[in-house]
Amino acid sequence: MPAIIENVISLFIIILVGVYGNKKNIITEEINKALINILIQIALPFMILSSFIYTYDDAIKSNVTKTFYYTIIAYVIMIITSYIMLLPIKNDKKIILHFANIFTNTGYVGFPILNSIYGPEGVIYGSIFNMFFVILLWTYGIILFKGSLERKKLKSELKKILLNPSIIAVCIGIIIMMFDLQLPNALLSSIKNIGSITGPLSMIIIGVILSNTKIKKYIGDWTLYYGVTIKLIIIPTIMYLFSLVIGVSSKPITTIIIMSALPAAAMTAILAESFNKEKEYAAVIVSVTTLLSLITLTILLKFIL
Repeated sequence: MPAIIENVISLFIIILVGVYGNKKNIITEEINKALINILIQIALPFMILSSFIYTYDDAIKSNVTKTFYYTIIAYVIMIITSYIMLLPIKNDKKIILHFANIFTNTGYVGFPILNSIYGPEGVIYGSIFNMFFVILLWTYGIILFKGSLERKKLKSELKKILLNPSIIAVCIGIIIMMFDLQLPNALLSSIKNIGSITGPLSMIIIGVILSNTKIKKYIGDWTLYYGVTIKLIIIPTIMYLFSLVIGVSSKPITTIIIMSALPAAAMTAILAESFNKEKEYAAVIVSVTTLLSLITLTILLKFIL
């Protein structure tokens, strides 16, 4: 357990580097957007791919299948819990909070934490969760903000899903794992090295996001506290209790619990800005859940590991 806490503290220190970089105008908003593109389009897919390039036994291959089922159940639980808990909220803030509850920060926070706890095996299970994240983001997520998804745009959204670098990485990775393909050492080393920048890069990006958020404006807003409580405490607790009820304790189920307990995805703020729905509020939700998750995740890990 001390090693896990050390890893979380290490991630937090790197976040502070991001804050420093932004305050000193070394990492501007434009540079941060470029870093996000590098992370999502290059580093993260390579990290996912590298996690599959190992020799795994049949038990781990079986766990990959189980992770599919657990992930579907997890998203159903998150959607239903969030919908019921947010009934008291009626305006656009409800859309932001519901989206934030369902779509967690798998890329910036999830994978670095899973990698520090379980290594490549954890990243594999996390990548299955992330695959459903991408699929739901460009369907259910867009419907939340737009109110519907036109047939004309359905084809383009499906194309986005299929061509998403992380989805492509998962598909290639599963093929490599199932057929036990051996890659040349030079290629293998390159894939691992590029993927290894995911953790530090994501924490620096979070630091920049945190340093730009004006939290003071929303200190008196009860929906902020209510939403954060649902996101970081109630949903992970329900997920943990569900695992106890079904009597399953394994790396796949623990991975799913961790992924559901992560802070709100950065896409919460990005889509809020795109659709002009409480964009400042969305940025605050992302920042506050990210900051507080360092505490809530550490406590959760003590219970489930």
